[in-house]
Amino acid sequence: MVSLNDIQRAHAVLAGRIHRTPVFSSRMLGEATGTELHLKTENLQKTGSFKVRGVFNKIEQLAAAEWERGLVAVSAGNHAQALAYASFVTGVRCTVVMPEHASPAKVAASRAYGADVVLHGDVFGAFEKMEELRRERGYTLVHPFDDEAIIAGQGTVALELIADLDDIDWVIVPVGGGGLIAGVATAVKALRPSAKVIGVEPEGAAAVRRALDAGAPVRLERVATIADGLGAPMTGDVALAHIREYVDDVVLVTDDAIASALTMMLERTKLLVEAAGAAGVAALLSGALRVPEGSRVAVIASGGNIDLQRLKEVLG
Repeated sequence: MVSLNDIQRAHAVLAGRIHRTPVFSSRMLGEATGTELHLKTENLQKTGSFKVRGVFNKIEQLAAAEWERGLVAVSAGNHAQALAYASFVTGVRCTVVMPEHASPAKVAASRAYGADVVLHGDVFGAFEKMEELRRERGYTLVHPFDDEAIIAGQGTVALELIADLDDIDWVIVPVGGGGLIAGVATAVKALRPSAKVIGVEPEGAAAVRRALDAGAPVRLERVATIADGLGAPMTGDVALAHIREYVDDVVLVTDDAIASALTMMLERTKLLVEAAGAAGVAALLSGALRVPEGSRVAVIASGGNIDLQRLKEVLG
């Protein structure tokens, strides 16, 4: 299990390499949800999402031989961009496998950072292709969520958050494969044990909720959501162990609720987030999550990498 010390060490590794993203309050969203609402703006992070935190921490823990073989990952987009950027900064070769339907903007950004991008099948096929390349070429896997070093890096989001809001009552986290919430919850429960940590998944990609209900990781038969950043087809044993230990609940939201929250965040806070980054606000606005009146709530806006066509579709 990842410890608070692991997360603090990751924070030192990341110093000078990433942004310390700001926390903004929103009176309008607070009034709409009956809370004192704050947004941890990882959409303003380097590469446009929190993912770069875990990737840098993982790369720094690899041996020289692993660097020399090259790195590989599978991603719908944000992890791909993070690995491409971190590999460019550290001088390591990397290959990222992305579904054929991946956001063109995320594909282009990954290539621009220097990654070898392989487009293959759907999200399930992309995982299989990644494993094939890993076996054939000896690449070192940088997993998008199910890895202690990745989880520790993502947990640095909570270190910054609690430094800014030390008396927080609720922390709401978008959930894909579970790496972000695993790290955040580990840090929050160590530093602010009374705070509730809630995950939010799309109804069409409920890998973690299904795993919690089943008591073990479950491979989804189908992934269907506008929140491609939350479209992992499964969680993993490492992430799930942390979630079971530290997370208070995981709730589900509809794509319509996510789209509505994204629109409201753009209109009222002037923050452009991708669908995944709006999931936490969607849970509050839609009533999927109800918190006591006046609670001090922090929502992690996990990413901002939305392509223009998808934005047009969401805004109608």
